[in-house]
Amino acid sequence: MVKKVAQFIVFLGLGLGIMALVFRSQNTAYQEQCKLDGTPLDQCSLLDKLLNDFATVHLGWMFAVVAAFTVSNLFRALRWQMLLAPMGHSVRLFNSFLPILLGYFANLGFPRIGEVVRAGTLARYEQIPLEKVMGTLVVDRLIDFLCLGLVVGLAFIFEGQTLADFISHNQGRAHTPIWQNPILWGIACMCLVAASVIYLLRNRLMQIGLIQKMAGMLLGFWEGLRSVFRLKRPFLFLAYSLGIWLMFYLQCYFNLQAFPPTSHLGASAALMIFVFGTLGFVIPAPGGMGSFHALAIAGLAIYGIAGSDAFSYANIAFFAIQILYNLVAGVLSLILLPILNRK
Repeated sequence: MVKKVAQFIVFLGLGLGIMALVFRSQNTAYQEQCKLDGTPLDQCSLLDKLLNDFATVHLGWMFAVVAAFTVSNLFRALRWQMLLAPMGHSVRLFNSFLPILLGYFANLGFPRIGEVVRAGTLARYEQIPLEKVMGTLVVDRLIDFLCLGLVVGLAFIFEGQTLADFISHNQGRAHTPIWQNPILWGIACMCLVAASVIYLLRNRLMQIGLIQKMAGMLLGFWEGLRSVFRLKRPFLFLAYSLGIWLMFYLQCYFNLQAFPPTSHLGASAALMIFVFGTLGFVIPAPGGMGSFHALAIAGLAIYGIAGSDAFSYANIAFFAIQILYNLVAGVLSLILLPILNRK
């Protein structure tokens, strides 16, 4: 118990610390902009601007954000049912859907504990051994990891040149097309050489204990992927997986449309901003607090969105889903699960 409390304090402190640093840097930049604009400092409050920006949000687009997030969770619940079916367990939809919402709710307090809560809740109400449920979550996260890689790849295909131009501009160098960048080709050559060396020395490398463990992990990774194609309808499973990430992307796009300073950004720009924001949730802070803000602001900077406006966007996107939605949905799940499973 003491260990869990300590972890909670550390992760919460990390999230609040990042959030404080982001707010401080944006507040300083906002004060400097006010000086340039001739606005008195006593009328220049970033907090007031944030509250005013919340009031300008288009509610129709925000309802679309909520709908996209809900559909993504529904797809995840249906995909989870498919993973459990080959084990002989026919799980009711509400018992696969509500624990997912409960997991997001738990992550607000203890980062990464949501998966345990999600698995434990379904195991309890469907009377399935916990280790079997946890095994399906490994495959679940494995597919998500591959989908994230796909999204990152698409972002760099469509918006990689924009990112390269932004970096070149901020470093004071002439713009070089991304495919002509010598650094990119140098990295590609080093990867090719490294792959060749590993292949030639593979027998010797496999005698090293650490390499054997890594090979075992990769083998498990591959077995997890192969298990997907042993399902009765593997293409439906892949469709659900792509649908989850399509809804995540649309959630970002709708958020951009809901906020006037970012509503001009198109679908391609939303893809790059989505990648930056998603990577912010990788850092173990409660619900991505602070880390999401920092990376979302960095992503919006590529498209010339001012720091204060970017900060407002990050807060609108974060509070709408991570705080308001997940709090309400989590509490409702706690209430509904015992009622729906009372028999």
